[in-house]
Amino acid sequence: MGPVLRSTLLKVMVTLLCAGMLAPIVIVAIASFSGDGYLKFPPESFSTQWYERFLGDPRWRQAIANSVMIAVMASLISTSLGFLAAYAMVRAEFPLKRVIAALLLTPVIVPHVITAVAIYFLSSRLGLVGVRPWIAVAHSIVALPVVLVILQSALRTVDPVLERAAMVFGCTRWGVFRRVVLPIALPGVVSAALFAFLTSFDELVISIFLAGFRSETLPVRIWNSLLLEVEPTIAAVSSLLIAVTALALGIDALLRRLRGGAGGIPAR
Repeated sequence: MGPVLRSTLLKVMVTLLCAGMLAPIVIVAIASFSGDGYLKFPPESFSTQWYERFLGDPRWRQAIANSVMIAVMASLISTSLGFLAAYAMVRAEFPLKRVIAALLLTPVIVPHVITAVAIYFLSSRLGLVGVRPWIAVAHSIVALPVVLVILQSALRTVDPVLERAAMVFGCTRWGVFRRVVLPIALPGVVSAALFAFLTSFDELVISIFLAGFRSETLPVRIWNSLLLEVEPTIAAVSSLLIAVTALALGIDALLRRLRGGAGGIPAR
């Protein structure tokens, strides 16, 4: 097999794989503009009625508000804790460092349903089921490993020589952290916060156990709606989730491009 044929076959395979992954997204997006009274593809007519029904329903609007509020809190919690943990992992040397790093990444390995059941038993005893800040704390547990991985990579680009130079010229440890480390690692911090937001916004399993009737999130609302009937409103909601994810990934890509264009400061 010649190199030209091999390259052509590889391009065809990659194109087919990409088309297979994008096809469900395109189908859902088209179906969300259906003018029919039930979900079908291809639609016989097009309309924005399902978006109007989605945005006009107070239950869906409340679910969106709950999801955004919880995701913002979870993002702030996981990013703050993850930054401190990542900084300690990158800069410090201490006993059981690898063990602690493995424990911090455990939520990625343990199935979410196990984590959700454990948190539910604790929440029910403390009377915290349906409390939005507590749900955000639970979501931050599963978002923390993602934040930790991103911020460890970002903090490795910060030259330790810059920190030592700042301390030599009289800057305190907090000043070094605030004026040197944080500004250089800021694109990575924003990227980690975006991914933490998406992790919380799309979280279903933990939310099913903890949301209750008071704090129903958007994924839980979708789940409950699918249990009763498959209506075209679900396609409109799914299209919104896809748009939010695409927006967050676009912002992250822009930040990476700006950070790459800035050149950064070479590490020694």
